[in-house]
Amino acid sequence: MTETDLAAGSPAPIVSVKPVVLPAPGRGEDLQVHVSAPVIGTGLPVIVFSHGFGQSMDGYAPLADHWAAHGFVVLRPSHLDSRTLGLPPEDPRTPRVWRFRIEDLKRTLDGLDLLEAAVPGLGGRLDRSRIAVSGHSWGAQSASTMLGARVLGSDGVPGEDMSDPRVKAGVLLALTGLGDDLTPFAAEHFPFMRPYFGDMTTPALIVAGDKDQSALSTRGPDWFTDPYIHSPGSKSLLTLSGAEHSLGGISGYEVAETTDEHPARVALIQRLTTAYLRSVLCSEDAGWKAALDEDLGPLGSLRSK
Repeated sequence: MTETDLAAGSPAPIVSVKPVVLPAPGRGEDLQVHVSAPVIGTGLPVIVFSHGFGQSMDGYAPLADHWAAHGFVVLRPSHLDSRTLGLPPEDPRTPRVWRFRIEDLKRTLDGLDLLEAAVPGLGGRLDRSRIAVSGHSWGAQSASTMLGARVLGSDGVPGEDMSDPRVKAGVLLALTGLGDDLTPFAAEHFPFMRPYFGDMTTPALIVAGDKDQSALSTRGPDWFTDPYIHSPGSKSLLTLSGAEHSLGGISGYEVAETTDEHPARVALIQRLTTAYLRSVLCSEDAGWKAALDEDLGPLGSLRSK
């Protein structure tokens, strides 16, 4: 059964293996990765997912489980800011955690051989030409650099290009907007939160909540639409009505940090992100084309450019 056959049928059972440990010299901790995959299908595309602040490879099961059941291999690394690692603020690595995050994503792709071999029955079933990145909140910022986003320096000049040619698409959930709108506290303490989207050319779906009022920004929830407005190339924007930063509960089942629990909203995100990824990675865009013409009603709106 091919990956195409899998997509056309019912959700498949999935297998999940954790932790798969990748050597990470210079990081201080080896990189732990959670691998989720369907038990059937070949030619499976890959999604590398970057968690939000403090989360871990165990988070975001509503997304990872759904994607895996619909024909993707999902790789979730635990970043150094994860609460499971307990990195103290005074640790000398702390100022560079944002860079370690990006290195973690690249290291995960570099370790595909080890990750594939760690899951019984997965060998030879990945399609390494079809890779996407995704992330939520800080994880979305980490993932966005793989798509071409850069960080502005104190002189206003875009920093180094950290994009990865292996990555063909992205799904960016609750990605923060332009640095000009940071609060004074955020501007002082989080200098890496000054993105430049002018080179983020890789296709991406941006997901924003219209009630996501960030304490880091002087603007309203429209701040989270900046990545769509200010990036070139093929982009889509899913705006979710009534959604706060957890977007209805994508970070886990019944987790305390979800302030806007909404199963129908999560189901919409699952369905539309899957359709989008299939359209850009697998050229099976019937579902995505239908979604672009769909009236989402009270759940939100979808547009593309």
